[in-house]
Amino acid sequence: MNLDELLKEYAELETQLADPAVHADQAKARTLGKRYRHLTPIVGTYRELEGVREDLVAAKELAGEDEAFAEEAAELEARVPQLEEKLRHLLIPRDPNDDKDIIMEIKAGEGGEESALFAGDLLRMYLRYAERLGWKTEVIEAQHSDLGGYKDVTVGIRAKGDEGVWSRLKYEGGVHRVQRVPATESQGRIHTSAAGVLVYPEAEEVDVQIDPNDLRIDVYRSSGPGGQSVNTTDSAVRITHVPTGVVVSCQNEKSQLQNKESALRILRARLLAIAQEEADAAAQAERKSQVRTVDRSERIRTYNYPENRISDHRVGFKAYNLDQVLDGELNAVTQALIDAETAEKLAQHS
Repeated sequence: MNLDELLKEYAELETQLADPAVHADQAKARTLGKRYRHLTPIVGTYRELEGVREDLVAAKELAGEDEAFAEEAAELEARVPQLEEKLRHLLIPRDPNDDKDIIMEIKAGEGGEESALFAGDLLRMYLRYAERLGWKTEVIEAQHSDLGGYKDVTVGIRAKGDEGVWSRLKYEGGVHRVQRVPATESQGRIHTSAAGVLVYPEAEEVDVQIDPNDLRIDVYRSSGPGGQSVNTTDSAVRITHVPTGVVVSCQNEKSQLQNKESALRILRARLLAIAQEEADAAAQAERKSQVRTVDRSERIRTYNYPENRISDHRVGFKAYNLDQVLDGELNAVTQALIDAETAEKLAQHS
């Protein structure tokens, strides 16, 4: 969409949001309001740029009569390229899912119990990061390991403001590799193991329509580590989406109904990701970076404990504050990935 079209859309949104009838439909009003807030900095920067250009023309005309206008013209001339660059950044095509919340799955991979413990460390890192940003988190489903880690854990993360969680955590999908002396190692040798992370934009019901006839729902008794029964009723739920073969199981809640709702929430997110992969080649290429098999060699990031080093192999990011990153200070890492994607998009549209 070009700038003229965006300016026209902005004017139409202003008219719509001024109509009290629009606010009778709260969902529609929220959608329009979110789009309006997204376009506001673009339109504001464009108007500021146009104003500076007009002032520059006037200042140049008056510069011959008054030296003060010559100084003003020089200042205005310096502002024009700054505002042009700012506008160029704002006009970069936006990921349509950036406003969405996410569902994240963390899976232990190679390395046995050590990998499960590392999966638990990653979960804590993301929960602490979310806490720092004021986001709401919810562990939807978890399979604990015998030593207190996680074989598999699914967490929902929701933002409070306009910035969606996806815009910052979509880059986390992939294999995360750890190098450290495991708690299970008596000889003090450094081991390498891996855990996989999958990130999905959370789907609302309007995003994904699920035909109940396409679902096979099985109920069974919940079990804990070692397979022991932790519930005397058949409250655990397994949902199979027959057309795609996607299977989701939930047993965290005591109620069968609650487990069913949690499973459907995860299923919607997975089906949305599949639909986007099929519909959009760019999305397909992006999700190829996410984990398919949790193999130590297929890594996006390495966490090296002996050197307190974190390395993101996609953008060459490296820092020696691993302890702080694991405590939730992820901003520098995520910003490096955002900046790299922005630079790539700017190059494509220059």
